Amino acid sequence: MTRRTIAVVSAGISVPSSTRLLADRLAAATVSALRERGVDTEVDVIEVRDHGHELVDNVLTGFPRPELQAALKAVADADGLIAVTPTFSASYNGLFKMFFDVLDSESLIGKPTLIAATGGTGRHSLALEHAVRPLFAFLRAMVVPTSVFSAPEDWGAGDRTAQSLDQRIARAAGELAEIVAARPAQKAADPFLEPTPFEQLLNGS
Repeated sequence: MTRRTIAVVSAGISVPSSTRLLADRLAAATVSALRERGVDTEVDVIEVRDHGHELVDNVLTGFPRPELQAALKAVADADGLIAVTPTFSASYNGLFKMFFDVLDSESLIGKPTLIAATGGTGRHSLALEHAVRPLFAFLRAMVVPTSVFSAPEDWGAGDRTAQSLDQRIARAAGELAEIVAARPAQKAADPFLEPTPFEQLLNGS
C-alpha cells in the first residue's frame, strides 16, 4: 500500500471548536477515500490558535519560532491540504490569513487542497467562494471543486441538513483523494542539495 500525508489546518479559536470538528470529519473522510484507492494516509493537524503569538512575532520579525516552523514545514511537505476557517465579517479569520501569509509563497503551488468553513449562519457560506477560494488561487494551490460550509443547523442528528453536510464532506473528500492518489508522493526538499556558495555568503548576497 502506498502512503501519503495530508496536512489539516484548523483556524478555530474556541475549545471545543466546530471548525476543528469539521476539519476532523473532512480528514477522516479523506483517509477513508484514500484507503479505498489503496493509499495509506498520515494526517498532520495544525491548530492555528496554538501558534497565535508565534504568528504575530513572525509577522513583526520575519523569523518563525521552531514550533511554528515545524507547522509550516508540515504543510509544505504534505501531499494534500485541508484548510478550514471560521467565518468572521463574511471572510476568513485573521489567524487563518496570518498563517498563510507567513507560509513560503511557493509552498502550495499545485498542491491538492480542500477548503472549508464554519459560520453562525448559512448566509456566510459565500465567503468560501469570494474570499477563501481566491486566496488559494493566488497561492496557486489546486483547489478541489467542492467546498464545504457548515452552519449550526448542519449538525442536527439525522435531519436533512446533517445528511446534506455528510454528502458534501464525502464528495469533497473524494475529489481530494482522487488527485492525491494519482500523484507521486511529495518529497521534502533537502536544503543541503543546493547549498549557498561560500563566496555568496561572504558577500552577504
